[in-house]
Amino acid sequence: MLPSRKDPPAVVPHAGTAAAHVPQPLLERPGVRPAGVRQVFRDLGLPYVSNGVIGLIFSASGPIAVTLAVGAAGGLTEAQLASWVFGILFSGGAATLVMSLLYRQPLGFAWSIPGTVLLGPSLQHLSFAEVVGAFFTSGLLILALGASGVVRRIMAVVPMPIVMAMVAAVFLKFGTDIVISTQANPVVAAPMVVAFLVLTAVPALGRRVPPVLGTLVVGCIAVAASGQFSLQGGGQVLAAPVFTLPEFTWAAQLELVVPLAITVLFVQNGQGIAVLRAAGHNPPVNVFAIASGAFSLLNACCGAVSACVTGPTNALMTSTGTRQRQYTAAVVFGVLAVACALLAPALTRLMLATPKEFILALGGIAMLRALQQAFVTAFASAFTLGSLVTFVVTISGMSLFNIHPAFWGLVCGYAVSRLLERADHAGSWRHRGQPPGK
Repeated sequence: MLPSRKDPPAVVPHAGTAAAHVPQPLLERPGVRPAGVRQVFRDLGLPYVSNGVIGLIFSASGPIAVTLAVGAAGGLTEAQLASWVFGILFSGGAATLVMSLLYRQPLGFAWSIPGTVLLGPSLQHLSFAEVVGAFFTSGLLILALGASGVVRRIMAVVPMPIVMAMVAAVFLKFGTDIVISTQANPVVAAPMVVAFLVLTAVPALGRRVPPVLGTLVVGCIAVAASGQFSLQGGGQVLAAPVFTLPEFTWAAQLELVVPLAITVLFVQNGQGIAVLRAAGHNPPVNVFAIASGAFSLLNACCGAVSACVTGPTNALMTSTGTRQRQYTAAVVFGVLAVACALLAPALTRLMLATPKEFILALGGIAMLRALQQAFVTAFASAFTLGSLVTFVVTISGMSLFNIHPAFWGLVCGYAVSRLLERADHAGSWRHRGQPPGK
C-alpha cells in the first residue's frame, strides 16, 4: 500500500533544489512541537503499529544473527555477545524514540551491519579490547564531523538520483530474498507471498488488515503448522551489560576507525536520509550525525558496534499510512526495541528459533515499495549514467580499505556523472540560481 494520496507534496531540500543552499543552523530545528503522549495516541493506528512491529522483527532477527555469528567467530564470550545485543537494541530504540518524538518524523536508528561485518577479519588478529578502543574513537570522530557541519555540506552535493541508486543496489537483495526463500521453503514463504498479493489486490481487505501485517500473521501460522519453530529452553533471560576496558593501539585505530566512520555517515545514514526524503520527510542530516556519534559512544560502553540511521527500517516505517502520522511507527519500534534490549538473551533465542526463510520473505515483502521507489527516483530523469555506475559498483561488492562498496559506488557514480553528465549538473545549478563552481 502506497502512502496516502491525501498528503500534501513535501518540499524536501537536497542537492538540486534551491532550499539546499538556504543558510541553515548547525542543528536543524524540528519546526513542529514535540509529540506528547496524547498526540501519539491520537495519531497511532493499526498500519503504524504493524510497521513498527515489522521493523523490530526485521532488526532483531537477521541483523542480530549476523552480529552473533561475527562475535562468536571472533571468540567473544556469551556475556560479551549478550552485552553487544543489549547495547545495539537499547541505543537504537532510545535514539529512535527521542528523535522521532522531537521531530515528529519516523527517524529510525539501529546499528551498522556493514560495520559489524568488517569486524569479522579484525577480530581474528586484534583483541576485543583493541576493537572496543576503535569503537570509542570512531564514535568521537562521527560526533566531531557531525558537529562541524561538514556532513550536511557533502551530502548536499551528491544528486538524489545517484544516492537512490546506491539505495536500490543495497535493497535489491531484499527483493531477491523473496524468490530465494519461496524456492527454499515454499511451505512457509509461499503462503506469505499469496497473502500479500491478495491483501494488496483487494483494497477492501487491505484497509481492514494491512498487507504486511497479514503477511506476518500468515507466516507465523505457516511456521507453527509446519513444525519449524524450534525454541531452545534455558539460559539467561535479562540482559547484563558488560564493560570492556578499551585498549587504544595504532593497529586497530588505523584498520577500523575511518572505515567505521565512513560507513556510518555516508553509507548507513546516507541510505536512511535518502529513504526518508523519498517518503516526503525532511530528516536533520547534522543532528543525525551527532546523534550517531553520541549513541556510538554509548554502544562502545557495552562493547557494541557503532550506531547509525537505518535505511531498511526507515523504509518499513514509511511504507504505508499518512506521512504526518508515520512517526508513530517509529515510536512503536523504539518502545519495543528498548523492551527487547532488557530481554536481549531471550529475544535472541526466540528470533533464531524461526526458519530464516520466514524472516527473509517478511523483510523482502515489506521492502518492495521502498525498492520500487529507489529505482524510480534513480533512473526516472537526470543523472541516469551516474546512477547506473553507482548501482553497478555497489552491487559488485568492491571493497577497498575495509570500506563498504556502497561508499565506492557513490564516489564512482558521482565522478562519472560530473565528467559525462555536465548538462544535468549545469541544469541543477541553474535550478539553484547559482553558477557552477560557487
